[in-house]
Amino acid sequence: MLESLGLDAQTETVYRDMLKQRCSGTDGLAQRVGLAETQVHEALDRLIDLGLLTPSRETTGALRPVSLEAGLERLLRRQEEDLARRQHALALGKAAAARAVAEYADLQPNTEIDGAERLVGLDAIQSRLEALTRGLTRECLSIMPGGAQSQASLDASGPLDEDALRRGIDLRAVYQDSVRNDPATLAYAQWTAEKGGEVRTSPVLPPRLLVFDGRTAVVPIDPANSRLGALCTSTPGIVASLVTLFEQTWDTATPLETVRRRALHEGISREERELLKLLASGMTDDAACQRLGVSVRTVRRQMSALMERLEATSRFEAGLKAAQRGWL
Repeated sequence: MLESLGLDAQTETVYRDMLKQRCSGTDGLAQRVGLAETQVHEALDRLIDLGLLTPSRETTGALRPVSLEAGLERLLRRQEEDLARRQHALALGKAAAARAVAEYADLQPNTEIDGAERLVGLDAIQSRLEALTRGLTRECLSIMPGGAQSQASLDASGPLDEDALRRGIDLRAVYQDSVRNDPATLAYAQWTAEKGGEVRTSPVLPPRLLVFDGRTAVVPIDPANSRLGALCTSTPGIVASLVTLFEQTWDTATPLETVRRRALHEGISREERELLKLLASGMTDDAACQRLGVSVRTVRRQMSALMERLEATSRFEAGLKAAQRGWL
C-alpha cells in the first residue's frame, strides 16, 4: 500500500506490526511477521533511515514507531524534497544542453568537426539515424516533444525501432502527455511497448533528443526551427549531459500504461497544473500550446474548464484562486 512512498512490502509489514505493539521491543518480531531475522533487521534499518522509528524513551535500547500521521507526513516531505532536487538538476541539465548545442551551431552542413556533425535535410538526418540504429549494441534513449508525431515521422521510425527491438536493444522513449489523445501516435507508442520497449509521458519536455548506446547523440540545432537541421555529436561531455537530462526526464515521467486520473485530493491534473504555471509566467496561449504539444483550442478549453471549477470570471482571478489552493 505504501510502496509509492518508498516502503516495500517487507518494510511496511514490520512497520505495521510495530505500530500495533508500540514499544514492545523487537523480540519475537520476526516470528510475528513471518520474516527471517536478516529481513527484519533490513526493514528496521530502512525504517530508521526514513525517520519512522526512533529510540524509545521508556525502554533503553528499544525502538518505537512514530505515529502513522507523522510518518506519512515525513515520507511525503522527503518525496517533495527529492522531486525539488531533481527538478533543479533537470533545469541545470536543460541549460547545459542548450549551451552545448549553441557552441556547435555554426558547423557546415553534413561535415564533421571535433566529433560533431551538422546534418541538413531530412534525407541526411534519416541516413544518419539508420546507420546509428544499425550499430546499436545496448540501448537507445529518446525524448519526443511536440505532442502528436507526424505520420511521416512514425513511418520512418517504425522499421528502425522494429529492427532494434528484434535484436534485443533496450528502447526507452518519453513523449508528451498529449499523445495519449492522438490515435496514431498513441498506437505507435503502444506498439513499441508491446514489442518490448519502454514508453513514458510527461506534460512538458525538453527539446528533442536521441542517444545511441550512451556514445552518440542527435539533437536539433534549433528546437524552435527544425528546418535548420540536426547536430550529431560523440563528444563525451555533451553526450553525458544529454544522458543525464534524459534520465531526469524519465524519472519524473508517467509510464504509458498508467491510467491518468485527476488527484481528487488536489482537484487538478498535472497537465492543468503545468498549463497554469505557463500562463502565470506570462506565456501566451500560442506559446503554451507549443510547450504542451496541444492545439490552441485545447489550451483555451482547458483554461475555460479551470476557470469554471475555480468560479473565476477572469484568468487573473483564476490565477489568484489557484495559488490560494496551492496549485501553483
